Amino acid sequence: MTQHPDARPAGDEGFVTRASAFVADAIRYWEPRRVVYNIALGAIVVGHVAARWPDSRSRLTVDVLLGLFFLAVLANVCYCAVYVADLFVQFSGLREFWAKGRVAVLIVGTAFAGVIAHFLFSGMLSGS
Repeated sequence: MTQHPDARPAGDEGFVTRASAFVADAIRYWEPRRVVYNIALGAIVVGHVAARWPDSRSRLTVDVLLGLFFLAVLANVCYCAVYVADLFVQFSGLREFWAKGRVAVLIVGTAFAGVIAHFLFSGMLSGS
């Protein structure tokens, strides 16, 4: 009996089905929360501008705004790192535990990104 060259062994189909379910679950959870993450980081930036107004107005140059755009994109690339952790935990068989763990990862990750945003943007506004 010859097997079609494109055919996968039966075990692979189960893995692919399971993996696609885990990826879909991760996307459904994390993508709506990306908005919360971006709002939190945006609030930090707006807070810095408001706290130093009107001095910050003169410091908002094109270079600072381009740097801010770069950092916003970089922050969202870093947000994608959560998918590695999410899929690792889901494949480990700890999906029930992960419901609480996801919230903790979101809070700690957003707080960490907020601290980075605070220091970087405060440095950008002070010109250092």
